[in-house]
Parts: sequence; structure tokens; C-alpha cells
Amino acid sequence: MLGPRPTVAGPAEGDDATLTAPWATSAVETVLEQVLDARLRQSRGIDPVFTPDLAERVAAFVLRGGKRLRTAFAWCGWRAAGGSGDATAVLRTGAALELLQGCALIHDDVMDGSPLRRGGPALHVELAGRHPAGRAAAFGTPGAVSPESFGASAAVLAGDLALAWADDLLAETALGSPQGARLHHEWRAMRTEMVAGQYRDLRAQASGASGDEEALTVAALKSARYTVARPLALGAALAGAGTRTTEALRAAGHCAGLAFQLRDDLLGAFGDPAETGKPAEDDLRSRKLTPLLAAAVRLAGASGDREAADVLAPGAHAHPEHTVERMRAALERTGARAEVEARTAELAAAALRHFEATGAGPDVRREFAALVERAAGVAPRHAEELV
Repeated sequence: MLGPRPTVAGPAEGDDATLTAPWATSAVETVLEQVLDARLRQSRGIDPVFTPDLAERVAAFVLRGGKRLRTAFAWCGWRAAGGSGDATAVLRTGAALELLQGCALIHDDVMDGSPLRRGGPALHVELAGRHPAGRAAAFGTPGAVSPESFGASAAVLAGDLALAWADDLLAETALGSPQGARLHHEWRAMRTEMVAGQYRDLRAQASGASGDEEALTVAALKSARYTVARPLALGAALAGAGTRTTEALRAAGHCAGLAFQLRDDLLGAFGDPAETGKPAEDDLRSRKLTPLLAAAVRLAGASGDREAADVLAPGAHAHPEHTVERMRAALERTGARAEVEARTAELAAAALRHFEATGAGPDVRREFAALVERAAGVAPRHAEELV
């Protein structure tokens, strides 16, 4: 059983002035708490070891933070398509997106070997360090798995659990909505795109790819659609959006999502871990293919900058003399950082232009502009015209 259907107090009847993205991102926390409480009660009836070791940690991780951007964009899609009144379905869809994000982050940290997430230890690190099996292995207990192996394996299961909870919640929401078939269609497509993007990312690292086209493909599949475009479409589906509105939202979401990823790439290379909650060197040390790296490789080749080309080349990170500081310097010197920053601003502005084609009112357009600024880190050009 999926458990009782959580509810959350919404705006008063007809009081659409209170229907805002900040209200939604606050209200979704209540929905998440209620959903996770129901899931944990169910888990305690299944197994007394699994619940504290895994289920409770998954719940704590999901509730530990995050910008809740996917919820906010689903909300904007709903409002742009005329959604109003009872907000339960869109908030539950937002909660499902946050659970899915938990799965993606847990698995991503395992694959990348990242030690930090959301200002604390990544889940595989926490599981490796705190579980008795890991401590036993550290003391040479015969047959015990290593702490690292245990943590990685348990974290894979933790991510799977978050995915199962997300799917359960979305399915329950779809079954209770007259637009359930459309909602589930968008959700199903998004999950497959996520896996495709993650695989292309993994494959690019293994092959040493460095091309712009490959980098943009990974960014679009792994982040742009999943972070913005599909959440917008999920919200619009719940409101019964027409084709014109849906296509405008897809175009807006593609641009805003790429802008979000480009900013994330910049933070991955130059950000402050105290502010981002994750290491600022992992992408560079692993030579993760990003549009930022691809631009630097292209510009280094065009300008004949052999030093930059060498330090950014596949396998360069394996040599002690090629430090993260030299890679950052190459990103700056080639002009890649400036190019990506400019492209981020262009994409943010394009996202606003596409969103205007939905016919949404000025209040919703202003909210979307504010969300794009949060996601991309830049105020979209012409956003002031919406004030």
C-alpha cells in the first residue's frame, strides 16, 4: 500500500495572489515530510534493520536541503497553463521530483566518488563510515567487505529506494488526476532522459571526449530537461495545457536548463564549497566533460595555446605537475570562462522570450524570471521590462 494521501493547506478559494513559487517551495517541504513519514511507517513494518540503516537516511537526505528548483519550475508551468485553486496535485508532483533528485544525487556521488553533498558527507561516505560492517572490515574481520565497497553498494540501494518512493508518489498523483495520463507520459520520458544523460556523461569521461556537441548533449539530457523543461511540462500537464503553451514551455525550459547547467559547471570549477555544499575541484580532477571544458579545449587549439591544451588533455590530471590551479588558469586564459558566462546570460534571456509566448500573465512571467535568475545566477536581459 502507498499509505494515506497527504494534504497541505492551500490558498483560500479564489485567492490567487498567494499562489507563488516561494509559497510552493515552502509548502512542498510539508508534503515531503508527510510522504516520508508515511513511507517510514511502512518501512518499519517491513524490517527493523533496513529502516534506520537505509530508509531513515534516505528521508533525512531528501529533507536536508536543496533549492527545490524543480518544484518551483513545475509550479510555474502549472500557473502559466492556467492552474489555480487546489494545489495538491502540483505540490505532490513537486515532492516526487525532489525524491527523484535525491536518487540522482546519491547515484551521481557514487559514480563520481564525491565526498560532500548539501554541506555534509555524501550518503555513500556516511554509510561507509558509520555502519558496523564497515568498521569490522577496517579491523580485518574475515569475510567482511571494505568500508568503501559497503558504502557504495548501500548507497546504490538508497538511490533505488528514493526512486521507488518518487514513482509511487507520482503514480498515486496521476491516478487521482484527470490529466494523469499526460502527467505520467512526461514523467516516464524524463526518467529515461536522466539515465541516458548519465550514461553519456560516464561514456564521455571514459573515452576522453572533449567536443562542444558532445558536452551540450550531455548537459541537455542530464540537466536541462530534467531540471527545468520536464518540470515545466509536468506542471503544464496537470493544468491541461494546450500544444502552443506546452511547446513554448519546452523551449523556455531548454534554454533555462542549459543556463542552469552552465552556471553549475562554473561553480564546479570556481565555486566556494562553503556556499555550494560540494567540492569545487571534483569536475576538474576527473576531467568531467562540460561545455566549459569543451570551450577551453577548442579555444586553446584555435589560439595555439599548447600549455592550456596540455593541461586540459585527457590523462593530464594523472600527472602531479598538472594541478587544479593550472586548469583554472587555462579556463580563464583561453577565454572559456568569459564565453560560458556570456552564453549563460544569452540563454537566460532567450528563456524569458520563449516563456512570454505561453500567454502567461505578468505576475507569472516575473516569477519565472526570478527563478531563471536563481538557476542561472544572472538577471536575464529585459527582465526589468516585466516589472
